[in-house]
Amino acid sequence: MSQLFYLADLFGVAVFAITGALMAGRKSMDLFGVLVIAIITALGGGTLRDVILDNHPVSWIRNDTYILVASLAAVGTVIWVRLTRPIHEKGLLIADAFGLAVFTVIGTEVALQYAMPSSTAVIMGIMTGVAGGVMRDVICNEIPLIFKKEIYATACLAGAVTFVLMRMLETPHWLDTGISMLVVLAIRLAAIRWRFSLPRFHLLDRD
Repeated sequence: MSQLFYLADLFGVAVFAITGALMAGRKSMDLFGVLVIAIITALGGGTLRDVILDNHPVSWIRNDTYILVASLAAVGTVIWVRLTRPIHEKGLLIADAFGLAVFTVIGTEVALQYAMPSSTAVIMGIMTGVAGGVMRDVICNEIPLIFKKEIYATACLAGAVTFVLMRMLETPHWLDTGISMLVVLAIRLAAIRWRFSLPRFHLLDRD
């Protein structure tokens, strides 16, 4: 199972690196800028999680495969877009949704492995999923997706809670992982497709 999580982690790194490269391309950055944004997007959430959990050295320092995968994904994205055609915003959002699903579950699992309380594990899952994308958007002078109208962090919350509950029920680990990722992915893709959103809070001025 650890090997499966490692491969899923690398997949998440690649997908988030692609979203970072696409965002950098929308901002007309050079190749160095593309690599920087891609790596920050791919590794930012996991790095923050590991620092908070005192998991040192962080994953990409222990294993340079993470940097390599992020860099190759970024360069591959640049080549693909140059040889074919630009990927529109919806493509960026869909790729982000896949990375969100993978990283949310991995972040929750890592916290549980450190014997953290369930609430902490859920928070670590959400943070692992959204932090890299927030860093990407802030650096690129965009409003982070987490602060936009459509459901985003709520999808992470649902997936992380699902994973924690299924772990408590001691169902097969692969089943916990798959279903929890599907929960995040399904909610996020539905939000993109039908623009689902949470109720907004309006503070009205009173005379």
